[in-house]
Amino acid sequence: MRLFLAVAVLMLALVAYTEAQDDSIEDKFARFGERMSEIGQTVAEKAKTTFDNIHNSDVAVNARGWFEERFQQIKDTFQ
Repeated sequence: MRLFLAVAVLMLALVAYTEAQDDSIEDKFARFGERMSEIGQTVAEKAKTTFDNIHNSDVAVNARGWFEERFQQIKDTFQ
């Protein structure tokens, strides 16, 4: 029973707070959506940059070269 009362009081406080603000709840949700979109784009850009850095690192380039050489040797062996 106390939990329901506490939730009801919190909801009333939230409603009173949002009504006291100049911005409507719709504006807040719109800005929240825009911020989430910006965060998503930032994370995507950072992930792409990190992937490119790893892909072009010396270790990755050397490993790819080593595997290509071994694969070519195997192909030559079977021909």
